[in-house]
Amino acid sequence: MPALAPMPPLPEVTVALDALVPPLYRHYFNRRPDRPYYLYRRYDFPGLTTFLPLVRAFLDTCAAERGGEYRYLFALLGTELASNAIAHTHSGRPGGNYSLVVRRSQAGLTLTCRDDGTDDPPASESRLRAGSLAAFTDPQPDSRSGTGLALVDALSSSWGDSGPGGFRRVWFHLAYDLSGSAWRDA
Repeated sequence: MPALAPMPPLPEVTVALDALVPPLYRHYFNRRPDRPYYLYRRYDFPGLTTFLPLVRAFLDTCAAERGGEYRYLFALLGTELASNAIAHTHSGRPGGNYSLVVRRSQAGLTLTCRDDGTDDPPASESRLRAGSLAAFTDPQPDSRSGTGLALVDALSSSWGDSGPGGFRRVWFHLAYDLSGSAWRDA
């Protein structure tokens, strides 16, 4: 079998992110409350940081029927979960991806981020809000990492994670009235 020639450098090309979304799913990213009565939305994202603006558009659209403060907070926390999936799991490797699933209830929105997991041994139990940060080191104010889950812990109504080493689910619930969130206290 002949040896393959090395790949020549390719020029950089700019493509609008909405061109990468299939037409059937375009309403997931329009940032308008034109379909507010959904119960469930799911979208699979490539594990690349260049897709984070598309993630924010998805999250903003899911919370579009709520006020600006709620929308901002939901998108902030959801982007943190997506960023963690890219930075800390196999989802951030070439060809990796992660799923964002939003469930709507009468009380609020729940976002679940399912990623491709890590090689670390699985946690024995799911961590829930009560004492959830005990498993993490205390984030330092000048640290460049380690503060994301502390942010999710403080600003969500509840959160947790579960899953074996091959995949993991991290979720948070944000109540419509922001109960359980330190956002009101800030």
